Amino acid sequence: MSGAPGRRSVRSLDTLVRLRRDLGPVPEPPRRLAMPDGMISPLGCDAVVVPVGIGPLLMPRLPRVGCVYADEAHWWWLVPSDSDYALEWPAPARYTPGAIVPESLPAPDLIHRPDGTLPYTPPIPLYLALCRLTGTTPTWSRPISA
Repeated sequence: MSGAPGRRSVRSLDTLVRLRRDLGPVPEPPRRLAMPDGMISPLGCDAVVVPVGIGPLLMPRLPRVGCVYADEAHWWWLVPSDSDYALEWPAPARYTPGAIVPESLPAPDLIHRPDGTLPYTPPIPLYLALCRLTGTTPTWSRPISA
């Protein structure tokens, strides 16, 4: 603030609008996978993205399948937030915090909706199934080097 100590500078609405315009355009919020009606995500939502050829191979290997989305090239599995903690998801899978869909991709379509209100696929069975399909040793089974 400028002026004498204890005095406040008064800004008009026109000044505030001009200042906001000087900051530039407001970026669009990130595009997230749409939560189906009636679903709740009390643990937040992230996504594990796999190539379309791997998606159908995962379905029968899981004890529970949550919301799954698909586009022409990928399948997207909803998992609770922070399901990447202490895990290295095996390539070619990609972990996506916030279940954000890049603007360069079309919005995936919901292809599987679970019974109930929770949209999640349990992350550990999904991780283990992906490890098995990709021939990757799970993180906790790898030797530790000194």
